[in-house]
Amino acid sequence: MKYIIVKFKNAIIPFFIFVFTLFLVIYSTDNLIAAKHGLILWAISVVPSLFPFFIATELLSFTNTIQILEKMLNKIMRPIFNVPGCGSFALIMGIISGYPIGAKIVSNFKEQGLCTNAECERLLSFTNNSGPLFIIGTVGISMFASKDIGFKLFIVHLLSCLLVGFLFRWWKKDVLAGQVSTKKESKLESTKGQPSHNSMSSSNSPKSVSFYNLGEVLSYSIQSAIRSVLIIGGFVILFSVIVSMLSSSKILYILSNFLNPILCFFNVPESFSKSIIVGLIEVANGLKIAAIPSSHISIIICSFLLGFGGISVLLQVLSITSKAKISIKPYILGKFLQAIFSAIFTWFWIR
Repeated sequence: MKYIIVKFKNAIIPFFIFVFTLFLVIYSTDNLIAAKHGLILWAISVVPSLFPFFIATELLSFTNTIQILEKMLNKIMRPIFNVPGCGSFALIMGIISGYPIGAKIVSNFKEQGLCTNAECERLLSFTNNSGPLFIIGTVGISMFASKDIGFKLFIVHLLSCLLVGFLFRWWKKDVLAGQVSTKKESKLESTKGQPSHNSMSSSNSPKSVSFYNLGEVLSYSIQSAIRSVLIIGGFVILFSVIVSMLSSSKILYILSNFLNPILCFFNVPESFSKSIIVGLIEVANGLKIAAIPSSHISIIICSFLLGFGGISVLLQVLSITSKAKISIKPYILGKFLQAIFSAIFTWFWIR
Protein backbone atom coordinates (compact mmCIF):
# COMPACT_ATOMS: atom_id res chain seq x y z
CA MET A 1 0.00 0.00 0.00
CA LYS A 2 2.82 2.37 0.91
CA TYR A 3 4.53 1.59 -2.42
CA ILE A 4 1.35 2.49 -4.31
CA ILE A 5 1.05 5.83 -2.47
CA VAL A 6 4.67 6.70 -3.26
CA LYS A 7 4.19 5.82 -6.94
CA PHE A 8 1.02 7.93 -7.02
CA LYS A 9 2.82 10.96 -5.54
CA ASN A 10 5.63 10.62 -8.06
CA ALA A 11 3.13 10.51 -10.91
CA ILE A 12 1.14 13.64 -9.93
CA ILE A 13 3.44 16.27 -11.41
CA PRO A 14 4.09 14.38 -14.69
CA PHE A 15 0.33 13.86 -15.02
CA PHE A 16 -0.46 17.57 -14.67
CA ILE A 17 2.32 18.46 -17.10
CA PHE A 18 0.86 16.01 -19.62
CA VAL A 19 -2.64 17.46 -19.15
CA PHE A 20 -1.26 20.99 -19.50
CA THR A 21 0.45 20.06 -22.78
CA LEU A 22 -2.71 18.35 -24.03
CA PHE A 23 -4.86 21.40 -23.21
CA LEU A 24 -2.36 23.63 -25.01
CA VAL A 25 -3.20 21.75 -28.20
CA ILE A 26 -6.95 21.36 -27.63
CA TYR A 27 -7.59 25.00 -26.68
CA SER A 28 -4.81 26.53 -28.76
CA THR A 29 -6.89 29.45 -30.06
CA ASP A 30 -8.06 30.60 -26.61
CA ASN A 31 -4.59 30.00 -25.17
CA LEU A 32 -3.00 32.23 -27.79
CA ILE A 33 -5.37 35.08 -26.91
CA ALA A 34 -4.76 34.55 -23.18
CA ALA A 35 -0.99 34.58 -23.68
CA LYS A 36 -1.25 37.89 -25.55
CA HIS A 37 -3.39 39.38 -22.76
CA GLY A 38 -0.88 38.15 -20.16
CA LEU A 39 1.96 39.70 -22.14
CA ILE A 40 0.10 43.02 -22.36
CA LEU A 41 -0.72 42.92 -18.64
CA TRP A 42 2.95 42.28 -17.83
CA ALA A 43 4.19 45.03 -20.15
CA ILE A 44 1.66 47.66 -19.00
CA SER A 45 1.34 46.93 -15.28
CA VAL A 46 4.24 44.81 -14.03
CA VAL A 47 7.26 46.23 -15.83
CA PRO A 48 6.60 49.93 -15.08
CA SER A 49 5.80 49.25 -11.42
CA LEU A 50 8.56 46.74 -10.62
CA PHE A 51 11.52 47.29 -12.94
CA PRO A 52 12.69 50.62 -11.43
CA PHE A 53 12.44 49.17 -7.92
CA PHE A 54 14.44 46.08 -8.89
CA ILE A 55 17.22 48.39 -10.08
CA ALA A 56 16.98 50.50 -6.90
CA THR A 57 17.15 47.39 -4.70
CA GLU A 58 20.24 46.14 -6.52
CA LEU A 59 21.93 49.54 -6.25
CA LEU A 60 21.19 49.74 -2.52
CA SER A 61 22.76 46.30 -2.06
CA PHE A 62 26.13 47.83 -3.03
CA THR A 63 25.93 50.34 -0.16
CA ASN A 64 25.98 50.03 3.64
CA THR A 65 22.23 50.74 3.93
CA ILE A 66 21.47 47.44 5.66
CA GLN A 67 24.15 48.01 8.30
CA ILE A 68 22.77 51.48 9.02
CA LEU A 69 19.22 50.16 9.40
CA GLU A 70 20.54 47.33 11.59
CA LYS A 71 21.86 49.87 14.09
CA MET A 72 18.93 52.30 13.90
CA LEU A 73 15.95 49.95 13.99
CA ASN A 74 17.07 46.87 15.91
CA LYS A 75 15.36 48.19 19.08
CA ILE A 76 12.09 48.37 17.13
CA MET A 77 12.23 45.25 14.96
CA ARG A 78 13.39 42.88 17.70
CA PRO A 79 10.65 43.57 20.32
CA ILE A 80 7.80 43.81 17.78
CA PHE A 81 8.69 41.22 15.13
CA ASN A 82 11.47 39.23 16.83
CA VAL A 83 13.86 39.84 13.92
CA PRO A 84 17.10 41.85 13.69
CA GLY A 85 17.15 45.48 12.62
CA CYS A 86 18.30 44.62 9.10
CA GLY A 87 14.85 43.08 8.58
CA SER A 88 13.51 46.63 8.29
CA PHE A 89 15.21 46.85 4.88
CA ALA A 90 13.21 43.83 3.65
CA LEU A 91 10.01 45.29 5.15
CA ILE A 92 10.47 48.76 3.66
CA MET A 93 11.51 47.57 0.21
CA GLY A 94 8.84 44.85 0.22
CA ILE A 95 6.15 47.44 0.92
CA ILE A 96 7.45 50.05 -1.52
CA SER A 97 8.48 47.78 -4.38
CA GLY A 98 5.94 44.94 -4.42
CA TYR A 99 6.21 41.22 -5.21
CA PRO A 100 8.63 39.44 -5.03
CA ILE A 101 11.34 41.86 -3.85
CA GLY A 102 10.70 41.18 -0.15
CA ALA A 103 11.33 37.46 -0.66
CA LYS A 104 14.46 38.16 -2.69
CA ILE A 105 15.94 40.36 0.05
CA VAL A 106 15.13 37.81 2.78
CA SER A 107 16.82 35.09 0.72
CA ASN A 108 19.87 37.34 0.40
CA PHE A 109 19.92 37.73 4.20
CA LYS A 110 19.98 33.94 4.57
CA GLU A 111 22.79 33.55 2.02
CA GLN A 112 24.79 36.33 3.72
CA GLY A 113 24.25 34.89 7.19
CA LEU A 114 22.64 38.12 8.43
CA CYS A 115 19.61 36.26 9.81
CA THR A 116 19.03 32.79 11.22
CA ASN A 117 16.69 30.41 9.41
CA ALA A 118 13.87 31.07 11.89
CA GLU A 119 14.29 34.85 11.51
CA CYS A 120 14.17 34.55 7.71
CA GLU A 121 10.94 32.56 7.95
CA ARG A 122 9.41 35.22 10.21
CA LEU A 123 10.46 37.96 7.78
CA LEU A 124 9.14 36.02 4.80
CA SER A 125 5.67 35.83 6.34
CA PHE A 126 5.05 39.60 6.13
CA THR A 127 7.67 41.39 4.01
CA ASN A 128 6.54 40.26 0.53
CA ASN A 129 3.59 42.44 -0.48
CA SER A 130 1.84 44.26 -3.32
CA GLY A 131 3.40 47.66 -3.97
CA PRO A 132 1.68 51.07 -3.80
CA LEU A 133 2.03 51.66 -7.56
CA PHE A 134 0.05 48.49 -8.27
CA ILE A 135 -2.58 48.95 -5.54
CA ILE A 136 -3.14 52.69 -5.94
CA GLY A 137 -2.41 53.02 -9.65
CA THR A 138 -3.58 49.77 -11.25
CA VAL A 139 -6.31 48.66 -8.81
CA GLY A 140 -7.53 52.03 -7.47
CA ILE A 141 -7.28 54.34 -10.45
CA SER A 142 -7.44 51.93 -13.41
CA MET A 143 -9.92 49.35 -12.08
CA PHE A 144 -12.07 51.29 -9.58
CA ALA A 145 -11.56 54.75 -11.14
CA SER A 146 -10.79 56.08 -7.65
CA LYS A 147 -7.45 57.11 -6.20
CA ASP A 148 -9.09 57.27 -2.76
CA ILE A 149 -10.09 53.59 -2.89
CA GLY A 150 -6.60 52.64 -4.02
CA PHE A 151 -4.98 54.61 -1.20
CA LYS A 152 -7.26 53.07 1.45
CA LEU A 153 -6.66 49.57 0.07
CA PHE A 154 -2.92 50.19 0.39
CA ILE A 155 -3.30 51.34 4.03
CA VAL A 156 -5.36 48.21 4.79
CA HIS A 157 -2.73 46.08 3.04
CA LEU A 158 0.02 47.69 5.13
CA LEU A 159 -1.79 47.28 8.45
CA SER A 160 -2.59 43.64 7.68
CA CYS A 161 1.01 42.73 6.86
CA LEU A 162 2.27 44.42 10.06
CA LEU A 163 -0.29 42.50 12.13
CA VAL A 164 0.84 39.24 10.52
CA GLY A 165 4.45 40.14 11.29
CA PHE A 166 3.57 40.76 14.94
CA LEU A 167 1.76 37.41 15.21
CA PHE A 168 4.67 35.59 13.61
CA ARG A 169 7.09 36.91 16.23
CA TRP A 170 6.20 33.68 18.06
CA TRP A 171 7.04 31.50 15.04
CA LYS A 172 9.63 28.94 16.23
CA LYS A 173 9.79 30.75 19.56
CA ASP A 174 11.79 27.85 21.01
CA VAL A 175 14.67 29.00 18.80
CA LEU A 176 16.22 31.64 21.08
CA ALA A 177 16.39 35.13 19.57
CA GLY A 178 19.93 35.59 20.81
CA GLN A 179 21.10 32.18 19.63
CA VAL A 180 22.83 33.44 16.51
CA SER A 181 25.19 31.24 14.56
CA THR A 182 28.91 31.92 14.52
CA LYS A 183 28.59 32.49 10.80
CA LYS A 184 26.14 35.32 11.38
CA GLU A 185 28.25 36.97 14.06
CA SER A 186 31.41 36.84 11.96
CA LYS A 187 29.50 38.04 8.90
CA LEU A 188 28.05 41.03 10.72
CA GLU A 189 31.47 41.90 12.10
CA SER A 190 33.25 41.53 8.77
CA THR A 191 30.63 43.55 6.88
CA LYS A 192 30.52 46.33 9.46
CA GLY A 193 30.66 49.59 7.52
CA GLN A 194 30.92 47.66 4.25
CA PRO A 195 28.38 47.41 1.41
CA SER A 196 25.85 44.63 1.69
CA HIS A 197 25.87 43.21 -1.80
CA ASN A 198 24.27 39.77 -1.77
CA SER A 199 26.46 36.70 -1.81
CA MET A 200 24.53 35.05 -4.62
CA SER A 201 26.04 37.36 -7.19
CA SER A 202 28.87 36.15 -9.39
CA SER A 203 32.49 36.57 -8.39
CA ASN A 204 32.95 38.94 -11.35
CA SER A 205 30.34 41.39 -10.10
CA PRO A 206 31.43 44.63 -8.37
CA LYS A 207 31.53 44.52 -4.56
CA SER A 208 30.73 48.15 -3.75
CA VAL A 209 29.71 51.35 -5.49
CA SER A 210 31.94 54.37 -5.96
CA PHE A 211 32.25 57.26 -8.37
CA TYR A 212 34.76 55.28 -10.46
CA ASN A 213 32.68 52.11 -10.95
CA LEU A 214 29.19 53.65 -10.97
CA GLY A 215 28.66 52.71 -14.62
CA GLU A 216 29.65 49.10 -13.95
CA VAL A 217 27.39 48.84 -10.90
CA LEU A 218 24.47 50.40 -12.76
CA SER A 219 24.97 48.04 -15.70
CA TYR A 220 25.07 45.02 -13.38
CA SER A 221 21.92 46.21 -11.54
CA ILE A 222 19.99 46.68 -14.78
CA GLN A 223 20.97 43.21 -16.02
CA SER A 224 19.87 41.65 -12.73
CA ALA A 225 16.59 43.61 -12.81
CA ILE A 226 15.90 42.47 -16.38
CA ARG A 227 16.35 38.82 -15.40
CA SER A 228 13.96 39.19 -12.46
CA VAL A 229 11.29 41.01 -14.49
CA LEU A 230 11.49 38.44 -17.30
CA ILE A 231 10.94 35.60 -14.82
CA ILE A 232 7.89 37.39 -13.40
CA GLY A 233 6.63 37.96 -16.95
CA GLY A 234 6.92 34.25 -17.63
CA PHE A 235 4.79 33.47 -14.57
CA VAL A 236 2.14 36.05 -15.54
CA ILE A 237 1.84 34.72 -19.10
CA LEU A 238 1.87 31.08 -17.98
CA PHE A 239 -0.89 31.57 -15.43
CA SER A 240 -2.94 33.64 -17.86
CA VAL A 241 -2.89 30.59 -20.14
CA ILE A 242 -3.74 28.25 -17.23
CA VAL A 243 -6.76 30.40 -16.30
CA SER A 244 -7.86 30.32 -19.96
CA MET A 245 -7.56 26.52 -19.97
CA LEU A 246 -9.64 26.19 -16.82
CA SER A 247 -12.30 28.44 -18.32
CA SER A 248 -12.40 26.72 -21.73
CA SER A 249 -12.52 23.23 -20.20
CA LYS A 250 -15.36 24.23 -17.82
CA ILE A 251 -13.20 23.29 -14.83
CA LEU A 252 -13.48 26.87 -13.62
CA TYR A 253 -17.28 26.59 -13.76
CA ILE A 254 -17.18 23.38 -11.67
CA LEU A 255 -14.88 24.99 -9.08
CA SER A 256 -17.20 28.00 -8.93
CA ASN A 257 -20.14 25.74 -8.06
CA PHE A 258 -18.16 24.34 -5.12
CA LEU A 259 -17.44 27.87 -3.89
CA ASN A 260 -21.00 29.21 -4.27
CA PRO A 261 -22.39 27.74 -0.98
CA ILE A 262 -19.58 29.43 0.96
CA LEU A 263 -20.28 32.76 -0.74
CA CYS A 264 -24.00 32.44 0.02
CA PHE A 265 -23.16 31.94 3.70
CA PHE A 266 -21.38 35.32 3.70
CA ASN A 267 -24.11 36.96 1.57
CA VAL A 268 -21.73 37.39 -1.35
CA PRO A 269 -23.28 37.17 -4.86
CA GLU A 270 -22.38 34.00 -6.71
CA SER A 271 -21.21 36.12 -9.65
CA PHE A 272 -17.98 36.76 -7.73
CA SER A 273 -17.04 33.07 -7.47
CA LYS A 274 -15.16 33.06 -10.78
CA SER A 275 -13.15 36.18 -9.94
CA ILE A 276 -12.17 34.77 -6.52
CA ILE A 277 -10.92 31.48 -7.98
CA VAL A 278 -9.05 33.25 -10.77
CA GLY A 279 -7.58 35.70 -8.22
CA LEU A 280 -6.40 32.87 -5.99
CA ILE A 281 -4.57 31.47 -9.01
CA GLU A 282 -3.27 34.72 -10.54
CA VAL A 283 -4.03 37.94 -8.67
CA ALA A 284 -3.89 40.48 -11.52
CA ASN A 285 -6.42 38.64 -13.70
CA GLY A 286 -8.68 37.99 -10.70
CA LEU A 287 -8.67 41.66 -9.69
CA LYS A 288 -9.48 42.65 -13.26
CA ILE A 289 -12.62 40.47 -13.16
CA ALA A 290 -13.62 41.28 -9.57
CA ALA A 291 -13.24 45.07 -9.71
CA ILE A 292 -16.66 46.70 -10.09
CA PRO A 293 -16.78 50.46 -9.38
CA SER A 294 -19.23 51.51 -6.63
CA SER A 295 -19.54 47.91 -5.35
CA HIS A 296 -18.58 47.52 -1.69
CA ILE A 297 -18.44 43.72 -1.93
CA SER A 298 -16.11 44.03 -4.90
CA ILE A 299 -13.73 46.21 -2.86
CA ILE A 300 -13.66 43.67 -0.01
CA ILE A 301 -12.96 40.79 -2.41
CA CYS A 302 -10.18 42.72 -4.12
CA SER A 303 -8.68 43.50 -0.71
CA PHE A 304 -8.76 39.79 0.13
CA LEU A 305 -7.07 38.85 -3.16
CA LEU A 306 -4.40 41.54 -2.72
CA GLY A 307 -3.61 40.16 0.72
CA PHE A 308 -3.21 36.59 -0.53
CA GLY A 309 -1.30 37.37 -3.71
CA GLY A 310 -2.21 34.24 -5.66
CA ILE A 311 -0.55 30.92 -6.43
CA SER A 312 1.44 32.55 -9.23
CA VAL A 313 3.23 34.84 -6.74
CA LEU A 314 3.61 31.94 -4.32
CA LEU A 315 5.53 29.98 -6.96
CA GLN A 316 7.64 33.05 -7.75
CA VAL A 317 8.56 33.25 -4.07
CA LEU A 318 9.24 29.50 -3.95
CA SER A 319 11.60 29.80 -6.93
CA ILE A 320 13.60 32.36 -4.90
CA THR A 321 13.47 30.88 -1.39
CA SER A 322 14.18 27.28 -2.44
CA LYS A 323 17.71 28.30 -3.46
CA ALA A 324 18.28 29.71 0.03
CA LYS A 325 16.61 26.67 1.65
CA ILE A 326 13.94 28.73 3.43
CA SER A 327 10.65 26.98 4.20
CA ILE A 328 7.65 28.29 2.25
CA LYS A 329 5.16 27.25 4.97
CA PRO A 330 5.27 30.52 6.99
CA TYR A 331 4.77 32.50 3.79
CA ILE A 332 1.64 30.53 2.84
CA LEU A 333 0.16 30.81 6.33
CA GLY A 334 1.12 34.50 6.56
CA LYS A 335 -0.53 35.40 3.24
CA PHE A 336 -3.69 33.48 4.17
CA LEU A 337 -3.92 35.43 7.45
CA GLN A 338 -3.15 38.70 5.68
CA ALA A 339 -5.97 38.06 3.19
CA ILE A 340 -8.44 37.50 6.03
CA PHE A 341 -7.25 40.56 7.99
CA SER A 342 -7.40 42.71 4.83
CA ALA A 343 -10.99 41.66 4.14
CA ILE A 344 -12.02 42.31 7.76
CA PHE A 345 -10.31 45.72 7.91
CA THR A 346 -11.89 46.71 4.58
CA TRP A 347 -15.32 45.67 5.84
CA PHE A 348 -14.90 47.88 8.93
CA TRP A 349 -13.69 50.76 6.77
CA ILE A 350 -16.75 50.47 4.50
CA ARG A 351 -19.06 50.20 7.49
